[in-house]
Amino acid sequence: MGKGAAASATVQRLAALMVASAAALALSGCATPEARTRSALERTGLSRPVSACMAGRMVDRLSLAQLQRLGRLGRLQRANDFSEFLRLTRALRDPEILAVVSSSGLVCAVRN
Repeated sequence: MGKGAAASATVQRLAALMVASAAALALSGCATPEARTRSALERTGLSRPVSACMAGRMVDRLSLAQLQRLGRLGRLQRANDFSEFLRLTRALRDPEILAVVSSSGLVCAVRN
């Protein structure tokens, strides 16, 4: 193998390594929708077990767009209790979000 071919192979390996490293770095910074939902619920004051339970149910039952709408409602993080959390959720005027959040809250509160 000549100098040019060896240098070309080295550059190709280096480029492949850089692409793989960039992809791994990008993925490591991404939280799953369930993790983001769980964290947001915990910030509202719900316990970790209830938040984890609710997040799992909500991610299974709501679309990504609905979860994003819920996440953009920043006032949810200032909810003092679950009834206020529901009242703020109702402001989204999406019956499916309200049904999933309220049923998840009830089921998870009983389980935990």
